[in-house]
Amino acid sequence: MNALRRLSRVAVIPTGAVVYLQGRRLRRDVPRLPDAALPWHGELPGPDPLRLLVLGDSTAAGVGADTQDEALPGQLGRELSALTGRGVSWRAIGENGADARELIERYLDEAVALGPQDVVFLSIGANDALGLRSRGAFVRDIRVLLSRLREASPHAAILMSSLPAFFRFELLPQPLKWHLYLHSRSLEDGARAVVEAFPGAHMSPPPPPYTEGFFASDLFHPGPIGYRDWARFAVEDAVSSAALPAAPQR
Repeated sequence: MNALRRLSRVAVIPTGAVVYLQGRRLRRDVPRLPDAALPWHGELPGPDPLRLLVLGDSTAAGVGADTQDEALPGQLGRELSALTGRGVSWRAIGENGADARELIERYLDEAVALGPQDVVFLSIGANDALGLRSRGAFVRDIRVLLSRLREASPHAAILMSSLPAFFRFELLPQPLKWHLYLHSRSLEDGARAVVEAFPGAHMSPPPPPYTEGFFASDLFHPGPIGYRDWARFAVEDAVSSAALPAAPQR
């Protein structure tokens, strides 16, 4: 299976025409939900507040939720506050549909200009998989992102999300679902090797089964429940892996 993942773009060739048509139909038929409403920043009270930056694609833009408070940034802020015992000042930067290269070109300068952060949560890769970008290109982009973010925030915990579990997306037809899953795992394998070798960085494991109510109305992006479950899973994993400090015992 690992070898097949590495050849995931080659594996699509026998059914390429079908996958292409299914991909076009998917982009045509899936409702395009708006970004979460402004503002894309917020604060949770508490001692010694953590500075949290959420950087990425549609999930950083809060697609699937009405506000960023109930999307990934706000949910991550609440989980961080609960598990560290500290306040949180959070901010989101990103764009619906962005792949890793576009994130670098359009938003990385803005992100590093914010100054040092305590926690950076990077959510990218879904659109790289959808666009069948090469594993090598994706890995190079992840290295650039990690390096620039580390330069701007020398002491930050840099957390990267795993890629979506496309094989659990009910709206995806076969063979598109299988190929997206295979290629996303190839990209994730490459990114995980980079993250694991990068000091102070941690990548979440593959997610557990999505709970009832996880998806927004487009059945593709998380809704508020999905963002809550995702944030809880990611932060609890980061704490258990010692990528983040837990709240002091009382």
